[in-house]
Order: sequence, then structure tokens, then C-alpha cells
Amino acid sequence: MASTVKLAPLPQIEKLSERVIRVLGCNARPMTLQGTNSYLIGKGDRRILLDTTDPGTPDYIKNLQNALSQHKCGIQEIIISHWHADHCGSVPDVCNQVTKSQETIVSKFKRISQQDLDISPAKYTFVENNTVFKTEGATLRAIHTPGHTEEHMSLYLEEENAVFSGDTVLGETTAVFEDLQTYMGSLQKILDLNPAVIYPSHGSVINDPTDKLKEYIAHRMNREQQILHCLKELNQPMTAEELVEKIYEDLNPMLKMAAANNVIHHLEKLVKDGFADKIEEEDTRWLLKKTGNL
Repeated sequence: MASTVKLAPLPQIEKLSERVIRVLGCNARPMTLQGTNSYLIGKGDRRILLDTTDPGTPDYIKNLQNALSQHKCGIQEIIISHWHADHCGSVPDVCNQVTKSQETIVSKFKRISQQDLDISPAKYTFVENNTVFKTEGATLRAIHTPGHTEEHMSLYLEEENAVFSGDTVLGETTAVFEDLQTYMGSLQKILDLNPAVIYPSHGSVINDPTDKLKEYIAHRMNREQQILHCLKELNQPMTAEELVEKIYEDLNPMLKMAAANNVIHHLEKLVKDGFADKIEEEDTRWLLKKTGNL
């Protein structure tokens, strides 16, 4: 998560392999990088659409319609990687304007703690881990990769030994997450698949997945050590925002809240691990635990 990373320009529509077409979501901003990557997957005249974009994004609908026209295909069904609006927000527009059917199948994992966002007129079909989706030329297996969100789904594409990583791994910069422990487990789960390529939901295609995943894991471990060092060096209760100012360099002001959330998740893990104490005051603060094994 760094504002100084130069983002590679991405075409609005690009054929990435014989069975994968990327359609940009036309919603570029600091948190979405070049925008949400929506994918058409398969080789036949009916293909799987993975993810959409924010609600009310007519340029995305035009891009999607153009991609379908160029490749002479339609949409068999839709899969949503997770509940965030920049992924599911345009499902209603796709159903109304592209498939023109309220019966279009829209699959995802079910959220546990809260309800999913409304995608009327469509309805979600909630699937289980390892559910297999098939279309001509492509076989996809759903993989539960929680951390970014509790119900986050990645997809393994058998024919290419490829992974659609959703927001677990990004093409540029690092990702945000809700739970660090499960997030680290999901990174390892994808690493264990040893994919040849990763198609992320934001940013460029990742052609060196092993290096990227190891870099992500090392980055999180290094961040934890930075936080511990700050708490030890300053030896006083600190807010997540104060830690962000100490740790992050050249951070885009628009990303400060996301950075603070990531730091909070690191701190919560340190509390669980017995290295820090949480002090509930007017502003929540954290302090290095005197008995922590450092």
C-alpha cells in the first residue's frame, strides 16, 4: 500500500490468454488501482463472468458489451469473489442491460457475520468451498481465501494452473485485510497451489506468483516487526494513526485510513500473541506488553 508505485496502464479490454479476457471496471482510484478487473473466462459462446465493478458505472457496461461483441460470446453465469461494492455493485446493471435476465446465476460464498449487499433483480446462489464451475474450455474451482473479507473466494483455473486471486493478492502494491491471521493462511494456501500465473482483481497480471506471494508474506512479517520496534522504542501507549505516521513513508493521504486499519489488525494479532496490551481510552491505544517474549 504505497502511493509512490507507478501503475502500469491497462487496456480497457485485453485478451490475456486463449481463455481469459480482462475487462476494466472504469473505477480507478487509490484503493482500486487501475480499477476492478472483471474477467470473461472460457473459450465458447457462453462464458463465465468473474466480478463486475461499482454500481452505476455505464462505461464498464459499454466495455463489457464491446468485449462480448468482439469475442462473439455471451455470459453463462456470474461469480463474485467477495461482497465489496467494487466487485458486485454492477451485477444489477449486467443482468438488466447485458444478459437481460433476472434468472442469471450469480454465485459467491455466503457472508457469516452480516448480510450480503442487495443485487436485485438478481439473487445470489451461495456455494461451498471446492465448488467446481465449468464452461467450454475452462474448469474453475472455488477456494475459500478469507482475510480480505471473511467469505473471500479465489478461483483455480485447471487448464492454465492459474489463480484468480480476487483482492488477496494485487498486481501492484499490497492488499488490505480484515483479519491478519486468516489472511496469512490464505496467502500460504495460494502459494501451496504453486500457480503459474495469478490474475488479480486489481492491477497487472502476476507472472511470478511464487516470488510475489513470498514477498507478501515477508512484507506482513516485516510490518509486524516494525510495529513492535516502534512500541518498544517509544515505550508509551500509541494509536494506530500515530504508528502509521512512524512506519509508512510517502503515503497517499487517501490511504491513511486503510493503512491504520491494517495496523490495527496487526496490533490485534500482537494482543492475541501476548506481545501487546490494548488500552481502551478516548482513543484506543496499544502498549508493548512488559512480559512479551521479544
